[in-house]
Amino acid sequence: MSNKSNVKKILEKQGYRFVGNHSSIKICRWTKKSLIDEGECYKSRFYGINTWRCCQISPWIGCNNKCRHCWRPIEINFNKLINKNKIDSPEFIINNSIKSQQKLLTGFKGNKKINSGKFREAQEPMQFAISLTGEPTLYPKLGEFIAELRKKGKTSFVVTNGLQPGVLSNLNKEGNLPTQLYLSVNASNKKSYDKWHRSKEKNAWKKFNDTLELFPKLKGKTRTVIRMTLVKDINMKPEMVEEYVKLIKKARPDFIEVKGFMSVGFARKRLGYEMMPRHNLVRDYAEKIAIALNKKNEKYKILDEHEASAVILLGKDKKIMKIKRSEV
Repeated sequence: MSNKSNVKKILEKQGYRFVGNHSSIKICRWTKKSLIDEGECYKSRFYGINTWRCCQISPWIGCNNKCRHCWRPIEINFNKLINKNKIDSPEFIINNSIKSQQKLLTGFKGNKKINSGKFREAQEPMQFAISLTGEPTLYPKLGEFIAELRKKGKTSFVVTNGLQPGVLSNLNKEGNLPTQLYLSVNASNKKSYDKWHRSKEKNAWKKFNDTLELFPKLKGKTRTVIRMTLVKDINMKPEMVEEYVKLIKKARPDFIEVKGFMSVGFARKRLGYEMMPRHNLVRDYAEKIAIALNKKNEKYKILDEHEASAVILLGKDKKIMKIKRSEV
């Protein structure tokens, strides 16, 4: 059995399903909880997304970073699993991701707690969280992918590490930006960035900052979010607040998600449970960032929070939190 087969078998046991040559899906634990009415994802609370109708996918399983906190299996070089001469079409990935999700959901039929209405609706996901593993901007047809989702009336959330500013710029020019665009900001300066992300990209810090500077140009064309994943005693030190503020001021995002690190999946081998900050510590740090931003005339405040996910939402206007159909 080849290494490729071994890797796939290991991940399939963990709930992953591979789609075509370079994509994968996995049902999020919040989708599972939602189907039995035991909770909703923070994206539902903040932005109005129906958790039970969310499809968590990656159109490109390879990544150009090896972030320490990542719950994905970064120890596996997914780039070696991809045949770059065989690029799957957006329609193929979308249709087969939905089919794979439907198969994975079949097991819920026997659960006595199942909400039958949600289960029926879940067969046709309407939200695509393009954030499962890998880096989506490495998929050469990302713009077409987002356009196809929009044509089908589905929302799309893309999470990027910001190392392909040219791709994001092209999405903007083509009118193919997602419903909501996330940029991961987990380090406050170049030294900690290099140590944290262990990037394969040359000039990674510069490219990341280029993406920060691109964000204000996307205003009104997509909803922009900076996501900070905080690990206790590593990247949430008091002296880092001002450095984070400088980065945030460059991007001027609609929202900032300040989230506590979760020691789950493959991350448990790198950072243990003791590195997970409690919700109150995350909230305190979010407040410090909001105060520092206000001193710089950036009027961010706490709009909402989701304690089960240890996440705080900062923004300027609570009225724009929920996604409107016109933004799909």
